[in-house]
Amino acid sequence: MSLDTLAARTSHPLEVKHSRFLARAAPVQTPDEALAFLAEIGEATATHNCWAYRLGGQYRSSDDGEPAGTAGRPILAAIDGQGFDQVMVVVTRWYGGIKLGAGGLVRAYGGSAAECLRLAGRTPLIAWRELHLAYPFEHTGAVHAALGQYAAEKLEEHFDTRGARLHLRLPADRADALTTHLRDATRDRVHFANEGSGPSPDSALEKGR
Repeated sequence: MSLDTLAARTSHPLEVKHSRFLARAAPVQTPDEALAFLAEIGEATATHNCWAYRLGGQYRSSDDGEPAGTAGRPILAAIDGQGFDQVMVVVTRWYGGIKLGAGGLVRAYGGSAAECLRLAGRTPLIAWRELHLAYPFEHTGAVHAALGQYAAEKLEEHFDTRGARLHLRLPADRADALTTHLRDATRDRVHFANEGSGPSPDSALEKGR
């Protein structure tokens, strides 16, 4: 499943048995950004400010005083269920005098977060892959011509007496096709080394442009 982040901050209100809920979400790229968003919009006069964020393999959530598992986890489940990454969601509750029970809280927190994200503008996230390759000079034209076809970007290029060495990146789902194309175009004269994504799968996710 492809992942998206938010195009911009967004919010969605909900009322359940006189309790008011306000879900607010923001695109974030680090845990510090997520917690800064919480510090910025958390309501000191509210009963609870529950939250969750997803940053690739990193995630955290908080029930902020609600019964364990009734707020933070449903918010995180809403982020995942809506296909989002690099997102922080805070759901603020003002208690209305009627207890909702564990099931009611799960539905209120998870539902308000899910609806907030469902209605939001989305920006695709792209998983990038980096390739290092070497080839004889006479194949420079064929290699360069292929880069544009597969949306590959040159990061570094060096020439020496043996030929050219190229460091590039491209959308991960196009890497195998480019590799096959270059081997065919150069009659298997291009050599690949140190293939893979960046330092971690999470760091290879960026917003589509």
